Amino acid sequence: MTNDPIDRPGNPDQPDASKMKQNGAAGMLPIAPVHNVLRDTRELLGSSGELEAGRGMITAILALALGGLSLLGVIAFHFPQYLTTPELRQKYSVDVLRHVLFAALLVSGGMSLSNLLLGRKRNLNAAAFALVALAVALGGSRVAVGDFPDHTPYIGLDWFILDLLGSTLIFVVIEKLFPLYRGQAVFRREWQTDLVHFAVNHFIVGLILLTVNFLIFRLFGWLVRDSVHAFVGGIPFVLQLLLCILAADLAQYWTHRAYHEVPFLWKFHAVHHSTKTMDWLAGSRQHMLELVFTRVLVLAPLYVLGFNKGVIDAYIIIVGFQAVFNHANVHLPWGPLRYLVVTPDFHHWHHASDDEAIDKNYSAHYAFLDYLFGTAVKSGKRFPEKYGVVGDYMPDGFVRQQLFCCFAAALRRTTLCRTQNLLSTPALKFLSRP
Repeated sequence: MTNDPIDRPGNPDQPDASKMKQNGAAGMLPIAPVHNVLRDTRELLGSSGELEAGRGMITAILALALGGLSLLGVIAFHFPQYLTTPELRQKYSVDVLRHVLFAALLVSGGMSLSNLLLGRKRNLNAAAFALVALAVALGGSRVAVGDFPDHTPYIGLDWFILDLLGSTLIFVVIEKLFPLYRGQAVFRREWQTDLVHFAVNHFIVGLILLTVNFLIFRLFGWLVRDSVHAFVGGIPFVLQLLLCILAADLAQYWTHRAYHEVPFLWKFHAVHHSTKTMDWLAGSRQHMLELVFTRVLVLAPLYVLGFNKGVIDAYIIIVGFQAVFNHANVHLPWGPLRYLVVTPDFHHWHHASDDEAIDKNYSAHYAFLDYLFGTAVKSGKRFPEKYGVVGDYMPDGFVRQQLFCCFAAALRRTTLCRTQNLLSTPALKFLSRP
């Protein structure tokens, strides 16, 4: 990986034979200085690039990730009323989660301890083992969960842990089996920024849900008619689901198109388009205000029309999968299906900064909407050549991207002439600093 502290010459991560002799039997497991552990962990989190197999780096990262998530899981068990999502608590089994947590602790502890004994990536594995030890000291998978009130303010820590684990297992495997770009690393450039977006989106899920529901009821409640709900509710499930997706995608299409064609709105949407490498995590990059605004306008028609709860639940699963999958580094032979539904190939063109891709392919579910409204990409090339905003003016980092809209002049995605002037302002010079 780039900036990898482990691979440099003279790295203190390598065991010292003389020290091991002096320590006797204990020398088989040399104790890494804390400052070295913190330094190497920090440098690892700031690095990117392909992992080198056979040197213990992959197992060290797995141990570190599982150890960190396990510790967060134990903390969530201690404070479920504040750190778990009420809607999720109704769906999952606490006993099953205990088994998952125990397995994660076992795997992380086993890998980190084995690497320490073998003298591989000592500092990183010491950090992983310390996380596991702390999680076990706090109760591990045996933390008791008593009764607690349901209506407390909360952070979706459980949602973050479960979705990160599940999405990583599913989409990293798919990306490796069916890659669009074979040389693309799992830890590609700017993965740290997108992971922060991913985490924040999950942590504030309760606040987003509360805000969106409040705005929908206040702004669109007067449009609700019992007769319409009764009619729509009587439609067979499959047809109702297809109509639900169509209603949502029509709202999504025109909202999305407005983000591109209205300069004021583009300042917010540019955050989502600033990623220069597409993978399953890239779709998480989004401005918070856009997240709220889009959900209100997309979910409002579903509320007004009155689709059944089962249909809405199925739609949420579909939109959740497509939102991740369509950004993934994946290429499959879709055939004629690519003209009907949105695929990764279709949505990658939307994120491309090639001339023919600007302001195209707005649909989220039904690709035929772009063909119907004349906004589908027409290109002789099979795949895009480059991604991101034209001019590459968006700073890296979650906070800087959230603040960018406050300082940026009105921009459209095609704006090139104003980019240099824009970045020359003191505020944006600060935001654009590495």
